[in-house]
Amino acid sequence: MLHTHRLLLGLALVTLSTQLTAAECSAKSAKHTVPLLELYTSEGCSSCPPADQWLSGLKINDQKLVPLAFHVDYWDYIGWKDRFAKASYTERQRKSAAQGGLGFVYTPQFILNGKDFRSWNDTRLEQGINSIHQQPATAELSLNFSNKDNGEILISAAAQTMLTDDAKDADVYVALYENKLNSMINAGENMGRTLKHDYVVRELFGPYTFDNKNQFSKAFILKSDWKTRNAGAVVFAQNRRSGSILQSLRLPLCN
Repeated sequence: MLHTHRLLLGLALVTLSTQLTAAECSAKSAKHTVPLLELYTSEGCSSCPPADQWLSGLKINDQKLVPLAFHVDYWDYIGWKDRFAKASYTERQRKSAAQGGLGFVYTPQFILNGKDFRSWNDTRLEQGINSIHQQPATAELSLNFSNKDNGEILISAAAQTMLTDDAKDADVYVALYENKLNSMINAGENMGRTLKHDYVVRELFGPYTFDNKNQFSKAFILKSDWKTRNAGAVVFAQNRRSGSILQSLRLPLCN
């Protein structure tokens, strides 16, 4: 049934002068708008596993779509505490609901470029993506990963907006996500199941504002004791009033 609900990974900010080794990888955003697909889900929700599985099965082209899975905490009370859930992700979902005029939040919920999207498992998703691709990007984004000599990884994110009305109210977010996560559920609606997750947001940084030149840059350190094989980062620019996504960019960590 549809679930409704009414209304550290060891990262530290650093300067860009950090000493690096030669190994690095980078990405820049496309000329067209690449949509952000957000899944709001919970390990305590019996109707969520099919949506999680569907997201994991997506054939991802980073010039086409950027997926992220936010685990919310409002189902923790029914018997199982989701280890990936954060109250801040619940608040993000509630804010999106308010911006879209939706009087409630629910799981599983997909949000495509800031708008509630309930046709995620049929051809209308492809149509929605193609429609967004027709829009020229109003922000330029970049991500760079560099391996330091001590095994840490420097993550650098940068953005610049165009002089458009949408960009005047834009913020930047940086998400660190992880794939191939598994949980054995011992209580609640999914008791006895092993749930598998991909694109799980482990940390969300922001909102960050642009400077007076419509630019943004920030760097983070990923500590060497964190498993990087299945991890990556996403940077996206979002209008703080409407919730619409100006641009998004994903880059898996280079190993």
